[in-house]
Amino acid sequence: MPYVDGFVLPLPTKNLEAYKKMSHACGAVWKEYGALEYRECISDDVKPGEHTSFPQAVKLEEGESVVFAWIVYESRAKRDEVNEKVMKDPRLAGFMKPEELPFDGKRMFWGGFEMIVDL
Repeated sequence: MPYVDGFVLPLPTKNLEAYKKMSHACGAVWKEYGALEYRECISDDVKPGEHTSFPQAVKLEEGESVVFAWIVYESRAKRDEVNEKVMKDPRLAGFMKPEELPFDGKRMFWGGFEMIVDL
């Protein structure tokens, strides 16, 4: 079964174009090194919940949207191999600096997931 890295972050809506430019650059590198899919989505219908929600999870502020994204790999081993190469790639060096990001990286969260259903 494939393996998935998922992440969620708050994005100031005014930075959407800069974020899309960054995402296209990052996605191309991930795919070059072996990721099967690279997907990023911007919130369209997410509401604060009573106990938990996407907006609450990222402490969404006025003027921000939620980004929900995932990268698919053939396996966890392949994910580890791809990510090691990506983190060393000089084309992405600028995106590894918190002050250069178009969003607040402190409110981003991510994790790796084993796929249990693939229809």
